[in-house]
Amino acid sequence: MIFETERLIVRKLVFDDLLAFHEMQSNPKVMQFADGDIKSFDEHEIEIKELINKYNLPNNDFWIYAVERKTDHQFVGTVALVKDKREDEIGYRFLEKYWANGYASEICKGLILYCKKLKMNKLIAYAIDKNIASVKILERLNFKIVHRFISDDIKLPETKYELIL
Repeated sequence: MIFETERLIVRKLVFDDLLAFHEMQSNPKVMQFADGDIKSFDEHEIEIKELINKYNLPNNDFWIYAVERKTDHQFVGTVALVKDKREDEIGYRFLEKYWANGYASEICKGLILYCKKLKMNKLIAYAIDKNIASVKILERLNFKIVHRFISDDIKLPETKYELIL
């Protein structure tokens, strides 16, 4: 376990997560505010293996963790922590069937506390402006707008947010 919240556990991905990972990553509604890229099952199998292998790399700076419910250990989504020398970025993604349960707010709060324990100074997050749910979460958690632009990949208005820890 990496960290936990009241209802959720954040842990390393395992190969058994593949079916749920694929369901999430191949859903156009889930991916519409990410890169919009829908991959095949085989591509997701390769991707999850690569993400799992990164856990053992000494200089890994790209962490994708599984999020599961405590009650039934169901995979509900992923959380990302991308660390670099200038900025540390967070992100999250959930299976559509688990939307509107407050999991995104809960996991984002937990991720902020986790990053504080790691002695990180600030976090950044990006949100497509049409992704109103994520925008509201970031603003409610006191992330401040630092830059507005058009995303390179899906060509939509996007905002960069920052939170000083």
